[in-house]
Amino acid sequence: MTAELVRGQNHALPQTRLEIRVSADSPVMAGATLGDERGTVRGAEWIAHPASPRVPGLEVSGQAAADHRLAVDLDALPDAVHRVTVLLALPMGAGLPDSFGAVAAPFVAVTGLDGAGIATFTLTGLDTESAVSALELYRRQDVWKVRAVGQGYAGGLTEMLADQGVAEAAELAASIQEAVVSGLARSMTPPPRAPEGERVRHPAGPTAPGGSGRPPASAQGTGPLGDPGPPRAGAFGNPVDYTHPRRRTSAPPPPPPAAPPTASGQPARPVAGDAAGWSMDERLYNQIWGMFEDLARAVAAYRSAAGFAESRMDQELDRVLSDPRSRIGGAGDRAREAARARRDELTGRAREALERDLTQLAAELAVVEPALPAAYAGWDNPVWHGYRVPLETPMALRIGDLRLPEGDGLRIPLLMRLPLERGIWVDSGRTASEAAAATAGDELRRSAMETAVALAVRLLAVHPAGEFSVHVIDPAGSAAGPLSPLAGSGALAGPPAAGAAGVSSVLAHLTRRVDLVQMAVRAGASDALPPDLDTGEQLLIVNDFPHGFDDRAVTQLRYLADEGPPVGVHLLMVADREDARAYGPVLDPLWRSLLRITPVADDHLADPWVGHAWTYEPLRVPEGSRVLGQVLTLVAAARRAGYR
Repeated sequence: MTAELVRGQNHALPQTRLEIRVSADSPVMAGATLGDERGTVRGAEWIAHPASPRVPGLEVSGQAAADHRLAVDLDALPDAVHRVTVLLALPMGAGLPDSFGAVAAPFVAVTGLDGAGIATFTLTGLDTESAVSALELYRRQDVWKVRAVGQGYAGGLTEMLADQGVAEAAELAASIQEAVVSGLARSMTPPPRAPEGERVRHPAGPTAPGGSGRPPASAQGTGPLGDPGPPRAGAFGNPVDYTHPRRRTSAPPPPPPAAPPTASGQPARPVAGDAAGWSMDERLYNQIWGMFEDLARAVAAYRSAAGFAESRMDQELDRVLSDPRSRIGGAGDRAREAARARRDELTGRAREALERDLTQLAAELAVVEPALPAAYAGWDNPVWHGYRVPLETPMALRIGDLRLPEGDGLRIPLLMRLPLERGIWVDSGRTASEAAAATAGDELRRSAMETAVALAVRLLAVHPAGEFSVHVIDPAGSAAGPLSPLAGSGALAGPPAAGAAGVSSVLAHLTRRVDLVQMAVRAGASDALPPDLDTGEQLLIVNDFPHGFDDRAVTQLRYLADEGPPVGVHLLMVADREDARAYGPVLDPLWRSLLRITPVADDHLADPWVGHAWTYEPLRVPEGSRVLGQVLTLVAAARRAGYR
C-alpha cells in the first residue's frame, strides 16, 4: 500500500532500487544531492543536476520538464553517503513562473522499478520560494527510509545549495540554470493543462504506461506556458488581439463517450477528433498532442524496464563472480545463463507492452492523418488539392514530424500553436546527425532555405487574405533559387532585400512597427496608430545570417526576436551558428529564443514530459508536385483582391 506522506513524516523503504517520479504543471528542474552523516555535500561530484546528471547510484533528467523519473540505486552509493536529497527548482527566464506559489503544487512519488508505489508527497504551502528540498532518502542503522521535507527557499537554487554546505553555491547554481535554459530551448511547449478534473480520456483499450490523460488545449492565451499575452492594438479604434479567437477562457467540452470494446475484447476502432475541444480543429490538435505524450511515456516505461532488467542481470553476475566457487565450472555457467535468461524475459515482456501501445497509436494515427485540415496535414495529403484561402486562422500549424528509435517508424505530427510564440531557426550548419554528415555543405544550405520557404508558404496558406505578410532578407542574393516560388508568385510584401542598405531598411521598418504597436498598447491608444500600418502578422525570413549584418543590425534582430512575437512580428532564420561564432556569447540569447529545426533528420528536439531526444524530420514536398505553386497562386490572388 502506498503511503501518503505529509511534511516531516517518514516511511521505510522496502527495496534499494527505486524510481522517484516528479509531476508539475510547468517545467521544473529536478536534481539530487548526496550527503554524509551530518547531511553535508562534500563537493560538486556529489550533486546530480541537468549539467551533470549522473553520480554513483543516481541519475536525473538532463533538462527541465513537467514530469521526471529519477533512478536511484541505494546499494551503489558511495559508503560515506547517508542521505539523498531530491531538489526541485524553477527555471529562470522571461515568461516563466518565478515562484512555486504561482503554480500548482508539485507531486513526488517513490516507486519500485516495476512502478509499484511506496510513498507519495504533495508539496503544498509553497509561496515565494523558487527552489525546494522535496524529500530525502536517509540511512539509519543500515535501514533506508524516505522523509517528506518540503523546505522551500526564496533565495532559489543558490540558497538551497548553500544550506547543504556546497562551496561556491552561486557559481554552481548559475551553471545549472544555464544548462536548464539551454535544455528548454530544445523543448516543445505542450498545450496548457486543463483545470483539475477536466482530463481527456484515452481511447478504449491499453494505455501508455505512466500516461496521465491527454491535456486539452485550454483557452488561456498564447504565452510560452499558456499565459495570456499582452493585448495588441490596431487601427480604427479596435484592438488587434493576436490571441486565438477560439481559445476560450472556460474549459472546453469533453470528447464524445468512448466506444466500448468489441465482443472479442479488442479495443474499439480509433476515431479522429477523439479529444476535448471547442471545434474539430482543436479536438484534432489535442488528439495529436495526446499521441505525442502517449508515445513519450510508453517509450519511457520500456526504457526504464529494460534498464532495470540489465541492471538486475549485472547485479546477479556480480554475485556469481564474487563467489570463488562459482567463477569456473558448470555452476557458474548455469548461473550466468539463468541471469541472462531472466534479463531477456523481463526485456521481452517490456517490449510486448510497448508493441501493444505502438499498435494502438499506429491505428489511431491511420484514422487521424486523413482527417487533418490543411494546416495540420503533410504536403502529400489530398486536402491540399482542394485548398482555398481560409476565412480564419487555424489553431496550429504542422512544421514537421517526430519519431523515436523504438517507435518502429511511427511519426507524430509536430504542431506549433498559432500565432507563433517564438521564432524558428533552420540550422544550415553541419550537425552531428548521419543525414547532415552525408550531405554536402552547399546542398545542406540550399535544403535549409527550401525548408524555410516551404514553411513560409504554409504560414501564408493558413492565414486569411491580408492577415499575414512575409519579408525576406537575403544579403548576398545567394538564395534566389529556393526563393523563386515566393518571389515569383507576388505573395511577398516586397522584393527580397539585398546588401547592407536592404538589410537596414527592412529591419528599420519592422522595428518601427513593433515600437508603434507596443506604445499604442501601453497607452491604450490603438486609434493613434498610423493608418498605413499593417497590423497583420509579419514574418521575416533571414538568410545566411550574420552576413550583411553590422552591429546595429544584429541588435535590431535580437530586439525583433525578443519583442516581436507578442505584437505579431516573427523571425524565420536560416543560419549556421558557426558563421556567427565571432560574436561569442552575445548571440546566445538569440539562438535560445528560437526553435531550432533542421533540413535533414536530426535528433535534437525534446518532449516536455520525460525529455526524450526526438528525431525531427521536415515536411517534404513530393517529387514533381506543383502544390507549392498552386497554393501560392491562390494566396497571391487573394492578396491582390484584398488591396483593390
